[in-house]
Amino acid sequence: MIGLFQQKLKRAFFRWSLRRSPRQRELILSQKRIYIMPSRAGFTFLVMLLVMLVLGINFQNNLIFAVTFLLGSLFVVAILHTYANLSGMRIQFVRGHPCFAGEQAGFDLCFSSKQQRDYESIQLRWQHGTSSSFDLAANQTRELRLYQPTQQRGIHKAEALLIETFYPLGLFRAWTWMEADLSTLVYPRPIEGGQLPGSSVSHSGKQASEQAGGEDFSGLEQFQTGMSLKRVAWKQYARGQGLHVKHYVELTDNQCWLCWEFWPELDVEARLSRLTWWVLQLDRKGQPYGLRMPGIEIEPQRGETHRLNVLEALACFEQQGGL
Repeated sequence: MIGLFQQKLKRAFFRWSLRRSPRQRELILSQKRIYIMPSRAGFTFLVMLLVMLVLGINFQNNLIFAVTFLLGSLFVVAILHTYANLSGMRIQFVRGHPCFAGEQAGFDLCFSSKQQRDYESIQLRWQHGTSSSFDLAANQTRELRLYQPTQQRGIHKAEALLIETFYPLGLFRAWTWMEADLSTLVYPRPIEGGQLPGSSVSHSGKQASEQAGGEDFSGLEQFQTGMSLKRVAWKQYARGQGLHVKHYVELTDNQCWLCWEFWPELDVEARLSRLTWWVLQLDRKGQPYGLRMPGIEIEPQRGETHRLNVLEALACFEQQGGL
């Protein structure tokens, strides 16, 4: 019963603390955002002080009084030091890193301090995640990457972040909640799926024809007057093999279309997962590919930028909003 009441109280306080400030990309911790309460060890320590005070009063023992007041002073000073271990710290949410559904989405955070003191044993934890800790020296900037679990494709917003410390004695817990204005893309989980229909490949009439001026190395040719010195094969020249230039070509391959209608027996998420798998396969082979879906058509290309554009279209299909 007591545990249930504690959970309800924590959830109510959590919602109240988030309502005090909107989502933001940057925060400097101050007295308006830092909460502090005795920890379990702190409450135990306080009970011990009360027992010692009662014993001192009962036995009129000055030594017990002296020890009690000394420990009580230490208890009060610990409040100030625990609070100071968060005060003045600057937190910035830098960027999010895309991932596939079921993987961990990474978020980069930057911590900095203009205070002339060190920050010790700072603990970080997402609302639903594991905790990590770090130290921050005076006048230092430190960037960390924290991970969150993902389940569904689409726009994944960063969860509320808990920043807390028990330093230096563990008698008090100082903490704050921060809700970041930061999100990242979660691509559909790739699921392997058979062969593409034969109609997905469009032939241009040539099989891997070559065009000069591309980026694929073809070989060496004899240097002639007027050729660019940037393409000279200096290593071969140093070996006494004569003056040659490097020749590059562009390979024009068959173009492949990935179409939504290929697998009518699958539901929406299964189709997206299969299309994602084929995007990765074709990109790995270096074959140009395009995407045709309801309301979306991306012309066949290849390269990292094209792959990211196609994956983004798959991740955001039939979803509102954006990064």
